[in-house]
Amino acid sequence: MPRYLYRSIATVGGFTFLSRMTGFARDSLIAGILGVSGLTDAFFVAFKLPNFFRRFFAEGAFNAAFVPLFSGILVSNGPVAARLYGEKIFALLLFGLTGFVLIFEQFMPAAVFLFAPGFDATPERFELAVDLSRITFPYILFISLASLFSGILNSMGKFAAPAGTPVILNLTMIGALLLIFFEWVSPGKGLAWAVFWAGILQLGWLWGCCHLSGMGVKLSLPQLTPETKTLIRLGVPGAISAGVIQVNLFMDMVFASWLPTGAVSFLFYADRLNQLPLGVIGIAISTALLPELSKHIKAGNHERAHDTQNRALEFALAVTLPATMGLVILAGPLVALLFERGAFTNLDAQATGYTLSAFAIGLPAYVLVKILQTQFFARQDTKTPMKVAIGAVALNFTLNCVLIGPFSYVGLALSTAVAAWFNAIVLGGLLLKKEWIVFDDRMKEIVPRLVISSCVMGLICYVFQLMMSFPEGTLMRMGVVGLWIFGAVLTYIITARLVGAFHFRDVQKLLKNQPLS
Repeated sequence: MPRYLYRSIATVGGFTFLSRMTGFARDSLIAGILGVSGLTDAFFVAFKLPNFFRRFFAEGAFNAAFVPLFSGILVSNGPVAARLYGEKIFALLLFGLTGFVLIFEQFMPAAVFLFAPGFDATPERFELAVDLSRITFPYILFISLASLFSGILNSMGKFAAPAGTPVILNLTMIGALLLIFFEWVSPGKGLAWAVFWAGILQLGWLWGCCHLSGMGVKLSLPQLTPETKTLIRLGVPGAISAGVIQVNLFMDMVFASWLPTGAVSFLFYADRLNQLPLGVIGIAISTALLPELSKHIKAGNHERAHDTQNRALEFALAVTLPATMGLVILAGPLVALLFERGAFTNLDAQATGYTLSAFAIGLPAYVLVKILQTQFFARQDTKTPMKVAIGAVALNFTLNCVLIGPFSYVGLALSTAVAAWFNAIVLGGLLLKKEWIVFDDRMKEIVPRLVISSCVMGLICYVFQLMMSFPEGTLMRMGVVGLWIFGAVLTYIITARLVGAFHFRDVQKLLKNQPLS
């Protein structure tokens, strides 16, 4: 994998990490000020509703279809033709999603009942969720148009601005939380309007970045041209396959709405922590990998494509395997450190910790799915991963029905993790069968060694917890958790070096832009 691709991954990952950190600050304030209640349950439904559809109209469709098509036009016909194509898609999205938002605004009670049917048993919580959803739902329009501009910038090799855009949402919501803290606005509506205005700010920011890059998109009437029809044909199945994780998470929320108050909030807080490595590693790699693979495949350079895919998988596993061990074993202390204060009690922290451990079991699979799907998307095959995704959703639904009884909300998280592994294994098997991915000797040697290193690290984490009790007080907790994490990371690096999972000479080759072998 060439050095500039590592650089692109580092850029996306770095800004994604910044957005996740500001997101943790936001969620910590929500937990401390609002705690776990019917209000937080209602807001999280209203917040996740537009974000759920964003995976279909925005990231999913554009990662699957728009980026390869736009990249092809950019390479073959030049920037002017690519910009005109972007304008056609912008018009299609603007008019189509405006109608979609207006329909949902009219029938929002039915929509909330569909996605949180258990709220009907508590009328106040249901009505609040409807009111807040009407405010937040137009966010889908703004963020989908913003994602179009993100796709344009990513296709041009500009990753920083799109990756940093979520920071705007987090900072806007933090500002609203400060107003709530001083009782200047009502809690639920203050946060809901923050989401609304953040969408407008994100859209304006990315439009400005495209304009400065020579890709200023102008408003025009929508047209069903052959190019837009191709995007729809590829984008619909691609959106389903790319958004399968969010579909499963939303299904968890539907089931959780029937559980006692707080279950939706436990799932939300746990997923936020689980999303850190998923966002920093999985989304970063897949975002940088898709345009690169598309170019290699279009040029017929399949050997280069295989090498790029192998190095991406190797890099992902080197990070997610130890991260999984750390999150599973240290979930309770991490949740307590980040959220246990104010209205968020110790019992809330324990419940969220158990849920996080279940989610984290599927962490490598979540990332592998993101990476493996790019091989299909780069070849404009979006139907195959869609079929696999539908199977994963069906499995998640079945497991939810089975596990919600004995394990409550933890069973819902565990179902999502198992469904993710199903998705990853089937995608990998299909790629191997089609010979669209070929594991080289380096990959076959390193992966078992990474597993061994991660298991040793997990054992050390467990020993740390047995030897040291978890203290009270934020500063003491920061010190203890920091010591555990430092010891775990040091153990992983030393073990990985001893078993030959990596060599320091690889770092030297990377810095000199030499191929790894």
